[in-house]
Amino acid sequence: MTVTVYSKPNCPQCDATAKRMENLGIAFEKIDVTQSQESFDKLVALGHRRMPVVMVGEKSWSGFRPDLISNLA
Repeated sequence: MTVTVYSKPNCPQCDATAKRMENLGIAFEKIDVTQSQESFDKLVALGHRRMPVVMVGEKSWSGFRPDLISNLA
């Protein structure tokens, strides 16, 4: 299972998502959308309008969702 967290600097929800995943031992790749226009465009095309965006395979969600994060553990 590949988990990717798309985030941006100074984003409390992004930081909370990453910290929760780290605390639960969930391996993930973190991508800063301010450094990757391609990633930003991909998320907008998928309909996401807020950060972070968590992608697990083909599924995704946005915002800090501790319930969904816990389901990954």
